[in-house]
Amino acid sequence: MRTFLMVIQLITSIVLIASVLLQSGKGSGMSEAFGGNSNQMAASRGRGTDAILAKVTSVCATLFIVVAIALVAIQ
Repeated sequence: MRTFLMVIQLITSIVLIASVLLQSGKGSGMSEAFGGNSNQMAASRGRGTDAILAKVTSVCATLFIVVAIALVAIQ
C-alpha cells in the first residue's frame, strides 16, 4: 500500500509541475525560455487550454496533499 501511494505521489508531482509550467503567465514565462515568443504562443493557445490546465493543477494539488497526509498517517 505504501509503495502504491509513493508511486501515485511521484506521478502527481510530475503532472503538477508540468501543468504549472505550461500555463501562460502575465509576463514572459517558460515559453520564452524555449525560444518562442510569448505573444505568439498565447495567441495560438485558446482560453480552453488554460482552463483545462487550471483544473488539472487544482486536482493534482489536492491529490498531492491527500496522498502526502495518507503517507504520514501510514507511518
